[in-house]
Amino acid sequence: MPAKTIDVRDVPPSERHPKIHAAFEALDSGEALELVNDHEPKPLFYEFQAEVEDFDADAYRVEQRAPDEYVATLPKE
Repeated sequence: MPAKTIDVRDVPPSERHPKIHAAFEALDSGEALELVNDHEPKPLFYEFQAEVEDFDADAYRVEQRAPDEYVATLPKE
Protein backbone atom coordinates (compact mmCIF):
# COMPACT_ATOMS: atom_id res chain seq x y z
CA MET A 1 0.00 0.00 0.00
CA PRO A 2 2.70 2.60 0.80
CA ALA A 3 3.90 4.45 -2.25
CA LYS A 4 7.38 4.96 -0.87
CA THR A 5 9.50 3.56 1.94
CA ILE A 6 12.39 5.44 3.50
CA ASP A 7 14.76 4.19 6.18
CA VAL A 8 16.21 7.06 8.21
CA ARG A 9 18.12 4.99 10.77
CA ASP A 10 21.44 5.90 9.14
CA VAL A 11 20.52 9.52 8.42
CA PRO A 12 21.96 12.13 10.83
CA PRO A 13 19.21 13.32 13.22
CA SER A 14 19.34 16.94 11.98
CA GLU A 15 18.58 15.73 8.43
CA ARG A 16 15.76 13.29 9.22
CA HIS A 17 12.70 15.53 9.43
CA PRO A 18 13.53 17.55 6.28
CA LYS A 19 14.07 14.29 4.36
CA ILE A 20 10.78 12.86 5.65
CA HIS A 21 8.84 16.02 4.85
CA ALA A 22 10.27 16.11 1.30
CA ALA A 23 9.33 12.45 0.71
CA PHE A 24 5.80 13.06 2.04
CA GLU A 25 5.33 16.13 -0.14
CA ALA A 26 6.27 14.09 -3.22
CA LEU A 27 3.37 11.70 -2.62
CA ASP A 28 0.08 11.92 -4.44
CA SER A 29 -3.17 12.23 -2.55
CA GLY A 30 -4.26 8.84 -1.16
CA GLU A 31 -0.72 7.45 -1.00
CA ALA A 32 1.30 6.81 2.15
CA LEU A 33 4.89 7.09 3.25
CA GLU A 34 6.33 4.12 5.11
CA LEU A 35 9.02 5.31 7.49
CA VAL A 36 11.60 3.03 9.11
CA ASN A 37 13.14 4.61 12.20
CA ASP A 38 15.27 3.60 15.20
CA HIS A 39 12.79 5.01 17.74
CA GLU A 40 9.06 5.60 17.93
CA PRO A 41 8.41 8.67 15.78
CA LYS A 42 5.87 10.24 18.16
CA PRO A 43 7.43 13.76 17.91
CA LEU A 44 7.22 13.50 14.12
CA PHE A 45 3.55 12.51 14.38
CA TYR A 46 2.79 15.61 16.46
CA GLU A 47 4.79 17.79 14.06
CA PHE A 48 2.88 16.43 11.05
CA GLN A 49 -0.44 16.72 12.85
CA ALA A 50 0.20 20.40 13.65
CA GLU A 51 1.94 21.51 10.46
CA VAL A 52 1.01 19.30 7.49
CA GLU A 53 -2.51 19.99 6.27
CA ASP A 54 -2.83 16.88 4.07
CA PHE A 55 -1.53 14.42 6.71
CA ASP A 56 -4.25 11.91 7.65
CA ALA A 57 -3.57 11.62 11.38
CA ASP A 58 -6.52 9.26 11.90
CA ALA A 59 -5.01 6.66 9.56
CA TYR A 60 -1.45 6.94 10.97
CA ARG A 61 -0.03 3.63 12.17
CA VAL A 62 3.23 2.59 13.84
CA GLU A 63 4.59 -0.89 14.59
CA GLN A 64 7.67 -1.83 16.58
CA ARG A 65 9.36 -4.72 14.75
CA ALA A 66 12.60 -4.84 16.77
CA PRO A 67 14.14 -2.88 19.65
CA ASP A 68 15.65 -0.44 17.14
CA GLU A 69 13.12 -0.72 14.32
CA TYR A 70 9.85 1.15 14.18
CA VAL A 71 7.79 1.28 11.01
CA ALA A 72 5.29 4.10 10.70
CA THR A 73 2.77 4.68 7.94
CA LEU A 74 2.08 8.34 7.22
CA PRO A 75 -0.94 8.60 4.91
CA LYS A 76 -1.64 11.59 2.71
CA GLU A 77 -5.23 12.72 2.29
